[in-house]
Amino acid sequence: MTTIAMNFASPRLLLVQAGAVRQIAEVLAKFGLSRPLVVSDPFMVSSGHLRHCLDPLAAAGLAVSVFSDTVADPTDTVVEAGVVELKRGAFDCLIGFGGGSPIDTAKAMAILAAGGGKMRDYKAPFAADRGALPVIAVPTTAGTGSECTRFTVITDTERDEKMLIAGLGALPLAALVDYELTYSAPPRTTADTGVDSLTHALEAYVSKRANPISDALALSAMGLIGGNIRTAYGEPRNALAREAMMLGATEAGLAFSNSSVALVHGMSRPIGAHFHVPHGLSNAMLLPAVTRFSVGGAEARYGEAARRIGFAAAADGDATAAAKLITGLERLNRGLSVPTPADYGIEEAAWSGKLGLMAEQALASGSPGNNPVVPTAEQIVGLYREVWTGAAANR
Repeated sequence: MTTIAMNFASPRLLLVQAGAVRQIAEVLAKFGLSRPLVVSDPFMVSSGHLRHCLDPLAAAGLAVSVFSDTVADPTDTVVEAGVVELKRGAFDCLIGFGGGSPIDTAKAMAILAAGGGKMRDYKAPFAADRGALPVIAVPTTAGTGSECTRFTVITDTERDEKMLIAGLGALPLAALVDYELTYSAPPRTTADTGVDSLTHALEAYVSKRANPISDALALSAMGLIGGNIRTAYGEPRNALAREAMMLGATEAGLAFSNSSVALVHGMSRPIGAHFHVPHGLSNAMLLPAVTRFSVGGAEARYGEAARRIGFAAAADGDATAAAKLITGLERLNRGLSVPTPADYGIEEAAWSGKLGLMAEQALASGSPGNNPVVPTAEQIVGLYREVWTGAAANR
């Protein structure tokens, strides 16, 4: 008989329903909060999407300030600017409204404001367990899971490195998960964030740090995402598909927050840092090749993942199902028009020139150590080369 040893962290409140954002003022009141700084991005402001959050707060008589200078793949300089804004007012909480970048920025602001210094001081394996203020997360994409994780990813602009920041200081106090906010997401965003959440669930399930609760969430998430990602991509106003994708993304976020991601994410972060590829898209580029490399280390788990996603039949044995997982992921990428790095416009010389550094940064992140097959730096370089040429997709 084995003994289970685990800890599981999640937001104190998860409000998951259509129109959840309209209850933002009531959620703040539950926790005695009334002076929020809303962290968002320029598009959310210019498109009017931020009004979904601001109007209910104003109707409740709350004075609200907005910091909207966040950027995709948030940087340490933006976080520092946000902390300056935070210190200008008597705020008692942060509301991260938008995709993963505004939410990650809000989480990093809370951590940096609590401890000072530079963002790199909090890079994993440092335990970033303190936050100056609680964070309320309101995601507008179904993908990152940042609304319920104890992680934030911030780029060190001086070192051109995406840093994983991990700890309870990054865990939101509450999350409002409202699939209606995803209706305006364009197809490319829907695809990239959807594959991101699928990667979260798959890696959480095969991670060496998996546990019974993360397993249950990951398996459920894979079923929801696998059964609905194509519909959400092709029919943006399909409520059932959008709802399933949003729930799947949150379940996947809870799963990987408590069992960790693995090699795909370790290799993905350097691609984003050096070539500014959106995080979900770089995950999608990597997923088939990395799965092919890793499947021998956890064939039964990869086989079960294939069945849950819908790539394999219930009667398929593990070896057959695991093989179908790889081909299924390749087909999914083609169906979602996922480009190779070459198709994305990255020059071969630039890509090749960064391979050694990217492999070093991937290993330093710690995520590859959770993979069923732990790679060497040389093997990671080989995978990067395979992904650039699209060799896996063309088999």
